[in-house]
Amino acid sequence: MSGLTNYPGLRELDDEKLSRGKKKMLKKLGLVGALVSIVLSAGLGVSVKADAIEDGSRQFIQVMADQAIQSLTADSLVQAERVKRFRVLFNDSFAVKSIGKFVLGRYWRKANDVEKKEYLSLFEDLMVISYVDQFVRYAGEGFKLKNARTENKTTVTVFSEIKRSGGAKPINVDWRVGTNGTIYKVLDVVVEGASMSNTLRSDFGSILRQKNGKVSGLIDVLKKKTLSLQTEMQNQ
Repeated sequence: MSGLTNYPGLRELDDEKLSRGKKKMLKKLGLVGALVSIVLSAGLGVSVKADAIEDGSRQFIQVMADQAIQSLTADSLVQAERVKRFRVLFNDSFAVKSIGKFVLGRYWRKANDVEKKEYLSLFEDLMVISYVDQFVRYAGEGFKLKNARTENKTTVTVFSEIKRSGGAKPINVDWRVGTNGTIYKVLDVVVEGASMSNTLRSDFGSILRQKNGKVSGLIDVLKKKTLSLQTEMQNQ
C-alpha cells in the first residue's frame, strides 16, 4: 500500500479528494456559521426591540406622570376643572375604547350600535370622575418609576411605587402599556395586585347578570351612578 500511495498519480488523486473534502467541510461550516449568525442576529433583534419598547413605555409613563403633576395638583384648582383636565389626559394616555370593550366582555357583541356608543360615553364619564383623585395620588409627587417587563410583542408592564409619609410601606402600581412601537396607551392599572380592568369587568358582569344580560340595564345603572358622582363633585 505504501508503494501505491507513493505513486505520483495516486498522490495527486488523494490530494484532489482531500481538497474536495475540505471544500465540502468549509461549505458546511460556512452554512452552519451563516445559520448561527442569522439566529444570533434574530435574537439580538428581538432583544433590541424589547429594550426599545420597554424604554419607550417607561418614558411614556414618566411623561404622563409629569403632566398629571403639572396640570392636576395645584391647590387652587377646583374639582370641576381638575376633572376636565384629567379627561383630556385620560383620553390621550388610555386606550379608553379597548378598556371599555374588555370590561363589557361578551356582552359587547350583544349590544347594538346605539348602546355601544352610549355605554362608551358613560364608561368614560365614570372613569374620569371616579379615578381623577386616585390618579393624582398614583402619579403625584410620591411617584417613583421602577423597571419594565415585556409581556409580548405589543404589551409592556411598567412598575412603579407611590411613597407614603410616616414610613408607611409604598403602594405598588403597575401600568400595563400597549404599543405598536410608536403609539403608547395604558391598557390597565394594577394597584397592589388588583387590576382596575378586571375589577370593573367583574362588577359590570354582576350588574348585567342582575339585568338578564341586557346592556340597556347596565347603561341605566351607569347613568344613575355617573349622575350621583357629578352631583357630589359639584357640591365639593
